Amino acid sequence: MNARTFLKLVVAVVVTQLAGIIGSLFTFSAIPTWYATLTKPELNPPSWVFGPVWTTLYLLMGVSAFLIWQKGWARKDVKIALSVYGVQLVLNALWSIVFFGMQNPGLALVNIALLFVSIVATMVLFYKISRPAMYLLIPYILWVSFASYLNYAIYALN
Repeated sequence: MNARTFLKLVVAVVVTQLAGIIGSLFTFSAIPTWYATLTKPELNPPSWVFGPVWTTLYLLMGVSAFLIWQKGWARKDVKIALSVYGVQLVLNALWSIVFFGMQNPGLALVNIALLFVSIVATMVLFYKISRPAMYLLIPYILWVSFASYLNYAIYALN
């Protein structure tokens, strides 16, 4: 891997991790306060699980985006796929702002539904360009599916 390719990989991963960092700015302060007071479903994992899981998912997502970017920015399908990827990344960060920052599980449920659809769209577009890039997103869609259940359950229980 040459220096230019490595730099693209770093940029793709760092930009993706930034979505998590932005979300965490709204999450950390709410966990010991507002979130701690909520009734949670039985399958709710301990709070410490979320950080390592999301860090790993953002890494996989960044590598996935890198694989698409490597196919050539001049390609229209690459531009479209990465644009949809960008939309889902914004929705991802927005979820933490809505759920934890605004303390609004109902609106967060709408957001996560849109996020789910945008991830599926990203996966479809990535599949047409690079199957490995799409496969790297499978853990992400599975976790967001589980997060959707948690979001709904918290909304319903509170």
